[in-house]
Amino acid sequence: MNYSQIRAFQAVATEGSFTKAARLLGVSQPAVTIQVKALEEGYGVTLFDRRGHQVTVTDLGKQLLDITRRVFGLDQEAEELLSAARELRGGYLKVGADGPYFVMGFLAEFIARYPGVRVAVTMGNSQAVLQDLFEFRTDVAVLPRIDDDQRLHAIPHTRQPVVVFVPSGHEWANRRSIKLAELEGRAMVLREEGSSTRQVFEKALAEAGVEPRVVLEIGSREALQEAVAAGLGIGVISKAELGRDPSLRAIRISDARLESREYVVCLNERRNLRTVQAFLNIVGEQKSAERS
Repeated sequence: MNYSQIRAFQAVATEGSFTKAARLLGVSQPAVTIQVKALEEGYGVTLFDRRGHQVTVTDLGKQLLDITRRVFGLDQEAEELLSAARELRGGYLKVGADGPYFVMGFLAEFIARYPGVRVAVTMGNSQAVLQDLFEFRTDVAVLPRIDDDQRLHAIPHTRQPVVVFVPSGHEWANRRSIKLAELEGRAMVLREEGSSTRQVFEKALAEAGVEPRVVLEIGSREALQEAVAAGLGIGVISKAELGRDPSLRAIRISDARLESREYVVCLNERRNLRTVQAFLNIVGEQKSAERS
């Protein structure tokens, strides 16, 4: 199998374009086209559907992409292993997180310690962040509620109470706590399905037999806070992530223990990458400092 052909395929499938793939590889677009065409013709297969300037990966192409991601992930691991004796003066770390609150302290320390390493951060709900990790789009992730999975190396980081919150003009604004039953039939604004905070909250509701009225599902934490501040309904959030917005009031739930546990996670097979090790070391140091 020709390595250059596979590399060209990987670049086109990842970038979604022959032009972008050529730019990534530092070669001409015709060179990329020739390599991909040779790969397809050599095996008598179709890896891309081409419709004008649009390129879509076929089902077979998607299967091959899963393999090539692992292959080139090993390339990166081999390269980092060989340079492990040197300081981290270059490289690239891709971080995923379900929100900015818990990850920013780690990133600040990492960037200060390794200014030559390029860092990219993507945000999404827990399911999306975990999927990015499994598909090698990120190297390390900060997110809550990790199920047991032998593919993952997870470090528990912090535990935060989950609270409901209301606008400052709400009838509950001066209350310190409520009971779950008081949410029966109440208008609520929730994060989209896949949000771990929502999963924790809905499990408690189901156990208590309480059914609020969900008037809006929303795809980001910031938009959720804006919706609650606008009076669209009651929200639910990890207390630490609510911040100190004077227009919002956090209220604890007195008859249920709702908590969000944050983890720093990487794939077991990639935990020896130099950049990942450096990030995990910072996490360990901060945990030790908090305990002392």
